[in-house]
Amino acid sequence: MVVLKRRVPMHSLRYFLSMVGLFSKPRLLPWYARNPPGWSKLFLGTVRKGDFTHVIATKYQKGQKSQKKPSHLGPLDGSWQERLADVVTPLWRLSYEEQLKVKFEAQKKILQRLESYIQMLSGVDVTMAVPKSERLSCLLHPIIPSPVISGYRNKSTFSVNRGPDGNPKTVGYYLGTWRDGNIVCVQSNHLKNIPEKHSQVAQFYEVFLRQSPMEPCLVFHEGGHWRELIVRTNSQGHTMAIITFHPQELSQEELHGQKEIVKEFFIKGPGAACDLTSLYFQESTMTRCSHQQSPFELLFGEPYIFEELLSLKIRISPDAFFQINTAGAEMLYRTVGELAGVNSDTILLDICCGTGVIGLSLAQHTSQVLGIELVEQAVEDARWTAAFNGITNSEFHTGRAEKILPGLLKSKEDGQSIVAVVNPARAGLHYKVVQAIRNCRAIHRLVFVSCKLHGETTRNVIELCCPPNPAKKLLGEPFVLQQAVPVDLFPHTPHCELVLLFTR
Repeated sequence: MVVLKRRVPMHSLRYFLSMVGLFSKPRLLPWYARNPPGWSKLFLGTVRKGDFTHVIATKYQKGQKSQKKPSHLGPLDGSWQERLADVVTPLWRLSYEEQLKVKFEAQKKILQRLESYIQMLSGVDVTMAVPKSERLSCLLHPIIPSPVISGYRNKSTFSVNRGPDGNPKTVGYYLGTWRDGNIVCVQSNHLKNIPEKHSQVAQFYEVFLRQSPMEPCLVFHEGGHWRELIVRTNSQGHTMAIITFHPQELSQEELHGQKEIVKEFFIKGPGAACDLTSLYFQESTMTRCSHQQSPFELLFGEPYIFEELLSLKIRISPDAFFQINTAGAEMLYRTVGELAGVNSDTILLDICCGTGVIGLSLAQHTSQVLGIELVEQAVEDARWTAAFNGITNSEFHTGRAEKILPGLLKSKEDGQSIVAVVNPARAGLHYKVVQAIRNCRAIHRLVFVSCKLHGETTRNVIELCCPPNPAKKLLGEPFVLQQAVPVDLFPHTPHCELVLLFTR
């Protein structure tokens, strides 16, 4: 018997998210690698001896504020490599079939909790409505596996810091945390998700650093120059490398000299073995810089790499977002296309569109594609891809979705049906984007692609589905979650894309 209770006020969202386990607290959800709750009975007991997520290296002495002093932690052996694998790819010890089972159950649990909270908002006492039931109101499809299981990443970012032997010119991935002062950089060529080409470029970058008289930049205010390396590849084997460099107080002449040295190394020196298609150099005084903040300078080669996907030739700039698993991305985008259900009378609104692949792949089935993307280079790529592939019914806008979307929707509210597709970063959608979607009566169908369904993304879903709330300017009819499709783009990790279909 269903018992109705008073509706839960939206201001108590944080409290109820914590109650049902949807708020993004450490160790609360399955994709947190450190001691996931409830997973020990599922698989941890069969995986390893001891705590497989333990990554603590020898800590620095109390009071040490930086890593300027050498820290000799021992040679790089199997234990360091296993520690890194346990952090970056926590499921690597499981068979792929077992990994998929773990991910599916994790997604199912998240959806159960999400539906429970949405029902609470609607005034349903879920403890009385469906006692001890694991049923979902929405249709949860079986998880779609990745076509490629090993070496699937088309983009890798390598850090520079002290290795286990204390050498500050080590290129790899981090173990430990800055907060605890126990950062160790471990070479990553053994990781199952990193392709050999990426590891090769990282290894030669390390060779270059160790022969360079210039110091690496470990802490910005302590000097040093050489920083991280980004490697991008495509299905044809073309390779783009991007080197980040802190200029500190160097003159333009000195900077030019360093560019020429690294260029020579990868063209005629030992690095020529990498056979780079292009090499970029970015001067950066911040942890992350966009092309607009600090331009990528092409030292040699082609300015772009290209990919073939869904019968499209796609251009990819150094700063543009593109799903890191190309073969998996094709499965993901096909799933989105099937759920979108567009037709010749439909406008497809592609929010956070990246290089525009989702919208452009469906352009022939719609009346118009409207894309919104923050990264200017990605929008330029989308426009190039549309022109190259002969697509004339697309329009892409550069800027923040929360600023562009409201005005764009007002101009299109002429009775024509709109299908919206959103594929936000892990931080989720800005609340003004959710408001605009919710309040646009022409949008009856919404496909939401989430790689991290908790925190702000959970708030997005709840605000799309909750009863009308004038205080939050959520005036339109609520959406209803109809279908969910997990798509695995990240083998050996707990992460998974989840495609959600909402209708109203």
